[in-house]
Amino acid sequence: MSQLELRRTLDAGTTSLALAIGNFDGVHLGHQAILAATTTAAKEQALTPAAMTFEPMPREFFARARNDAGPVQPRLMSVSEKLAAFSKAGIQLAFIPRFDAKFAAQTPEVFIGSLVRMKVRWLMVGDDFRFGARRAGDVATLRAAGKLHGFAVETMADIVAHDERISSTAIRNALAQGDLTAARRMLGAVYSMVGRVAHGRKLGRTLGFPTANVSLGCSARSLKPALNGVFAVKCRLVTRGLEGVASKNGTILNGVANLGTNPVVSSENRHHLEVFLFDYSGDLYGQRLEVAFIEKVRDEQKFASLDALVTQMHDDTNRAQHILRMTEDGPENRL
Repeated sequence: MSQLELRRTLDAGTTSLALAIGNFDGVHLGHQAILAATTTAAKEQALTPAAMTFEPMPREFFARARNDAGPVQPRLMSVSEKLAAFSKAGIQLAFIPRFDAKFAAQTPEVFIGSLVRMKVRWLMVGDDFRFGARRAGDVATLRAAGKLHGFAVETMADIVAHDERISSTAIRNALAQGDLTAARRMLGAVYSMVGRVAHGRKLGRTLGFPTANVSLGCSARSLKPALNGVFAVKCRLVTRGLEGVASKNGTILNGVANLGTNPVVSSENRHHLEVFLFDYSGDLYGQRLEVAFIEKVRDEQKFASLDALVTQMHDDTNRAQHILRMTEDGPENRL
């Protein structure tokens, strides 16, 4: 894992860059191939490997600008998780400019001027990349600018798995359907979330199931996560640095998690991630926990009483323990 520097503005560069640009939501196998090509080009040409993404993501900004009342598109990753993936891929410099009205209104020429000042010498984008006001710029625009200003422009063909194009949208669809196996194939790893353990209602403690209330992070994920229901999970403590999230404790903790709105105890329309860890006792408040979703146990449901909820929680625990025993030695389920 490389040491990662984060920049929030597109400042003039002091070192020449190999740069990949994209949303990188999920950092799936396609994204990983782009980042690998970027780090390889950087090594071959004595450049600094860098990545640029945006906050908020452009689709989120334009949905808000239109006052779009439609469903929120879930994020697969928080910003800190994305930074961790960049670091793991060998990226040394991450640019995350704020995507606002001013940024969206700039012409393609203005954006290209930023790339030149940043000393970009090698650039990787998706073949459908568009930029600038009214999406006026495209790959051809970049290649023409590259010839003028001295930077190469590369694109990468889609990565396909099981006859399906790997994309963040396809992963969201798989997670929404509870197909964690398909999501894992496209991500190259178990789908997981990292969040800080916060104080909650503490109802689980009174019911005999003390749970860790894990923050979901950015509003796009807490309003509508990519998946919903009850899951068998594996967890571990992590620590966060500038480079994103690095492992703090290699101990794997098995558990069962509920990701949803908790309709039996809450009328809020915000999602919560609550994890009951088996055979664990200790104070997790304020610590960051990675929760890896191994297999879905059931959909979330509303119960007529707390007694009915407790009965179901016992059943969920037994089923999750069985699932985790059966998958314990599977390398595809390891964190």
